[in-house]
Amino acid sequence: MISILGKSYQAVSKLTMVLTIAAACVVLVQVLWISYGVFMRYVVNSPDRMVTEATALLLVPVAFAGLGFALREDAYPKVTLITERFSAQVQYVLAIVNFAIMLGVGLFFSIAATSAFFRAYASGAASEILLWPRFYFWAPVAISLICFSIYTFLRLVRAIVLRDVTAGEK
Repeated sequence: MISILGKSYQAVSKLTMVLTIAAACVVLVQVLWISYGVFMRYVVNSPDRMVTEATALLLVPVAFAGLGFALREDAYPKVTLITERFSAQVQYVLAIVNFAIMLGVGLFFSIAATSAFFRAYASGAASEILLWPRFYFWAPVAISLICFSIYTFLRLVRAIVLRDVTAGEK
């Protein structure tokens, strides 16, 4: 079981890195596109209507793509002023509870995003200005949230089985 857990954990961890790199590439495209939009608006005096909507629509997938990476790097904000005064056993139990809460929230949003993807796909809804199908934006959100939920589940199992609540890769 431990080898299966380790292999699954490594595979999902690599997938979170792929999603993070993809999100970084999208941010780079957004930067270039916004710069183009500013140039067109203020230098050429011919604003591009697509820039604002496209960059706004791309922000949501980028935000969710970083969830797994933030968990992997233990980058979520936390207040440890009180918890660090507890015994190691209490801190361990609180870490387990924290993973369980993150898993519940992740599963809820995974289901919601997956449902939104299928509804957008079935309806054929498109963005107002770009006319890009909305499911293009829901697909990476759903994939990112599913990956986050699986990664959180594996971290929870790892914490219980191996008593390892540390972040990052070993």
